Amino acid sequence: MIDQRTAPYAALILRISLGVMLLAHGLLLKVFTFTVPGTVGYFESLGYPGFFAYLVIAGEILGGIALVLGVWTRTVALLALPIVIGATLQHIGNGWVFSAPNGGWEFPVFWSFALVVQALFGDGAYALSPSKTASTQPALA
Repeated sequence: MIDQRTAPYAALILRISLGVMLLAHGLLLKVFTFTVPGTVGYFESLGYPGFFAYLVIAGEILGGIALVLGVWTRTVALLALPIVIGATLQHIGNGWVFSAPNGGWEFPVFWSFALVVQALFGDGAYALSPSKTASTQPALA
């Protein structure tokens, strides 16, 4: 049975965690570490059009911000799925464990499921745009 008093906080923790992970991958990894031109070149080396890199970077940064703030949570979680599924496909040949050379696929698969859970949960507590079906701000009793 789901505890209705704490479930909004579980959704909040998941939402912020997913948002921070998206920001870390989009901003810290792709922009500051690999650089935008480097990320574009990597996408092209995989056979993708270079503009896909810009879409992924924008999706990760904007989606991360939206999740942290709790704006369009369900939609953003679902829109981020193609990004992490694409990451899964790039890592699938490397084996299961993400610490394997070039990274395995367990982390992006887990991330995919976590995004689905977030989409099912909704905004959770302290979102800027709370779900129409959610109570305003839950209180622990």
